[in-house]
Amino acid sequence: MPQNNTTATAASHPNSTPEQRDRYRRNHTQARLRSLQLALVDILREVARLCERHNIPYWLDSGTLLGAVRHGGFIPWDDDIDICLRNSDMARFAEIARRELPPHLFVQTPQTEPDMRLPICKVRNLNSFIVEYGDDFSRSYAKGIYVDIFPMEPWPSFGPQFSKRVARGYCKANAILHAQHYYSLRSAAELFYFGLKRLWCKTLWRTGALFAGRGKYYSNILENSGNGNRHLTETIFPTGRIEFEGESFAAPADPDRYLRDLFGDYMQLPPENQRRGHAVFFAEQLEKTPEKSPARQNT
Repeated sequence: MPQNNTTATAASHPNSTPEQRDRYRRNHTQARLRSLQLALVDILREVARLCERHNIPYWLDSGTLLGAVRHGGFIPWDDDIDICLRNSDMARFAEIARRELPPHLFVQTPQTEPDMRLPICKVRNLNSFIVEYGDDFSRSYAKGIYVDIFPMEPWPSFGPQFSKRVARGYCKANAILHAQHYYSLRSAAELFYFGLKRLWCKTLWRTGALFAGRGKYYSNILENSGNGNRHLTETIFPTGRIEFEGESFAAPADPDRYLRDLFGDYMQLPPENQRRGHAVFFAEQLEKTPEKSPARQNT
């Protein structure tokens, strides 16, 4: 009788439980996590080199900054790198990066790949592969390992609660409008309602800024501000330096205040069941560098 050589895994078996799938994901990622982290540092090093050569301020952000302060490098279970640029520098950075980055690094934006809807920039290594929760395989966009680059800008000087309410309202409406919808009366009503809500929040934001002014606070562009967090501008500028994985990179002027704005008591480790990264599966090094499609040429 012929033997079936297909190996079933908890991740692929149709009757596997969520716990089995989660255990498979953890076992796979933990076995190769350090290799992934070092490959991400290689991307960060190239991005930092470009920014410093062309006088574009950048700084480590979010879990990457937290890892630098608390661990001297990656949070042990982290599998991505986050940095920020001023929104006013994003277009210039993207243009320079497309010209000067090595061929295997691809600048992914909504302009270079319209199927990637997030209003951020990712520098991806095309000689790798990563799958995360939320990846849409019905859309054709590069899925190599990456460094996230978030655009930041001055925020209106609203009160903190009003800022959070408007930012969260806008982002919720925006997320629903960009989700995949099946045509029905209900979905049409939702699109109409959340379209109006997004417009209302955007109008409040812009009109309020005319009266309250901008410059005291800095944060993500409105489209990325679902948590409503913001920083005093002097918390970020002028940027300083911090050690990350044995190398020096740019950081906010006051990393402690910056991290408290984001996480509160950031030195407290999360419960063990929350110590996980974003990846479902990754291959930090493919056998052969894939040739870029015309849409994925940096030059």
